Amino acid sequence: MKAAVLYSTVPAPAPGGGAGQPGYAAARPLVVEELETPKPRAGELGVAITYSSLCHSDLSVVDGSRVRPLPMALGHEAVGRVVSVGEGVADVSVGDHVVLVFVPSCGHCRACRSGRPALCHRAAEVNGSGDLLHGEALLRTPAGERINHHLGVSAFADYAVVARESVVVIDDDVPDTVAAMFGCAVLTGMGAVLNTAGVGPGQSVAVFGLGAVGLSAVMAARLAGAASVIAVDPNHGKHQLASDAGATSVGTPEDAAGLIAEAAGDGVDVAIEAVGSAAVIASCLEQVTRGGAVVSVGLPHPSAQLTVPALQFAGAGKRLLGSYMGDAVPGRDIPKYLGYWREGRLPVELLHTDTRPLAEINEGLDALASGQVVRRLFQA
Repeated sequence: MKAAVLYSTVPAPAPGGGAGQPGYAAARPLVVEELETPKPRAGELGVAITYSSLCHSDLSVVDGSRVRPLPMALGHEAVGRVVSVGEGVADVSVGDHVVLVFVPSCGHCRACRSGRPALCHRAAEVNGSGDLLHGEALLRTPAGERINHHLGVSAFADYAVVARESVVVIDDDVPDTVAAMFGCAVLTGMGAVLNTAGVGPGQSVAVFGLGAVGLSAVMAARLAGAASVIAVDPNHGKHQLASDAGATSVGTPEDAAGLIAEAAGDGVDVAIEAVGSAAVIASCLEQVTRGGAVVSVGLPHPSAQLTVPALQFAGAGKRLLGSYMGDAVPGRDIPKYLGYWREGRLPVELLHTDTRPLAEINEGLDALASGQVVRRLFQA
């Protein structure tokens, strides 16, 4: 099998380049190499990856801001076909069309029992250690050294062994270039709006950060019947995409307060923070009305601290909600969201910037870091 492996982290290049900080294309942190092809164990599946998708969460592992055990075969958003089935798996067959998801919920822990599988305790443990839900890591370097799995998926490859709980079977008619983006971007952005915030008709929503997750949140807000959807990003190149996704007004962070005042008076009902910035979370709290909610979707650096006036919670009834993987139940939500896509109500194709060979994965890191692409797909 072929896979893109990270052996050591590389600091994020300075904007516009900088001395001693070459771009990812020059540093080449991801090494695409041939590995021995493992077979699925009990409870696992072998999946031929057709398309994988590059996400900021991959970048955060490469630059070291999300600490993961190395070496690691990266990639956590993909679509493929089942090619082998491990012992004990009775509800998935060879040839099934599957979307891969990055939280393989165990079904038994406190979070799973309460209906919140995205917060599965066992999945958090094995995703952090680089193992799989049903056993230790299977991948090995050509010299026999262990290679860790990325979020139970390791999708920058032509093949992956994953837990049964890491896949959702979908219909054959869904194009792979559409399905590839449902396991993370769509699931997270849509879920933040529909599951975590519970946005309803007539409400006002502001989305800060117009990557694939933020744009999915814009689509979800429009789908939910929000009267105003304000989309905010410093990258002017993403503004038209946001309008096409359903935003009623679009601007830069400097425009946000004015756009929100014009659309919603003293603040929006819901603000979605899809940047991964403590400063933006704090700004969002200022931009919601009394009783409003801020949903934090982005992943700030682990050292980032949030300092906000405490009185706005009890004094103004504001809420700060965390949303991991959109509080999704993948087996329920992915088919539902695909239904919206079939109805023409979810223009997910807007997220797909282009497709490249896996050999260009390091160039893809630069393109994503600089905001040139929303979702670049890769084929091994």
